[in-house]
Amino acid sequence: MRAVIPVAGIGTRLRPHTHTLPKVLLNVAGKPILGHILDKLVEREIRDCTVVVGYMADKVERYVRENYDLNVTFVEQKDRQGLGHSIWTARKTIDDEPLLIILGDTIFDVDFAPVLARDVSSLGVKHVDDPRRFGVAETNADGMVTKLIEKPEVPTSNLALVGLYYVRETRLLMESLDHIIDQDIRTRGEYQLTDALQVMIDRGAQFDTFGVDGWYDCGKPETLLATNRHLLEHQKNSGAQPEGCIICPPSYVAPSAQISHSVIGPYATVADGAIVENSIIRNSIVGSEARVQSVVLDESIIGNKAFLRGGANRLNVGDSSEIDFSR
Repeated sequence: MRAVIPVAGIGTRLRPHTHTLPKVLLNVAGKPILGHILDKLVEREIRDCTVVVGYMADKVERYVRENYDLNVTFVEQKDRQGLGHSIWTARKTIDDEPLLIILGDTIFDVDFAPVLARDVSSLGVKHVDDPRRFGVAETNADGMVTKLIEKPEVPTSNLALVGLYYVRETRLLMESLDHIIDQDIRTRGEYQLTDALQVMIDRGAQFDTFGVDGWYDCGKPETLLATNRHLLEHQKNSGAQPEGCIICPPSYVAPSAQISHSVIGPYATVADGAIVENSIIRNSIVGSEARVQSVVLDESIIGNKAFLRGGANRLNVGDSSEIDFSR
């Protein structure tokens, strides 16, 4: 078993935070997005992993090397030409073992055990009301996938592909990716994984689907905060309450954070080394080594090493910024 995680994207919708960090290293509920994904691999004892990097690749590699004891190979996707191209870029790290492909900008709450025990390949899906911005799967009466369509203008199915792919016929996948690239088969200007999977189906491969109810997008500030709320609801509240402070669960306060005369939560994450003084922080993420003084924050994201003082606001502040409302 090998996991392939494409994380080459820039994350333009999460600027200004992605000016200084790749999207997958943004903190949510106490750890980077990529950390939540890798934790799932550790749970299933999947040790062989390919991470397809691009934007700020050195920071991604450093985080993984320093925090996980996995057999990881990093492959650079120099030209970002779609998800299919990303997996094709990793082809030299892939043998005949089954693959678990996990998109690097989404956190999943799913039990992989029954999926990995299947005799056929399987695609993670979720029923959505409007699937036009997703790839969709059509299935027959036996639940087998008959057709895959990337971002259809007129959807014929409400089964959206959520970014989890278990592929048993790995060699056929590589041949199918070679085919769409050699023939320059693009959808919306990119080489799509769904097109390669459709080639596999046309050549006799069998795919079924598995439902993924716990599917949490981290691609925009509002969805990052929504994912932060969900994850906090499902993990233990952090440690004891500092003297003179109130920590309202669910919240996460890193052990190295310094909190004084403040109310934290509910739904607040305060990362490593952050300092919060005389403030109320709820439904927000405060990055590592940020300093927040005398503020009331709601639905806000404060970047790493940012400084914020004074006022009640909803803010989206990038790393190393300084905002002072007290003057």
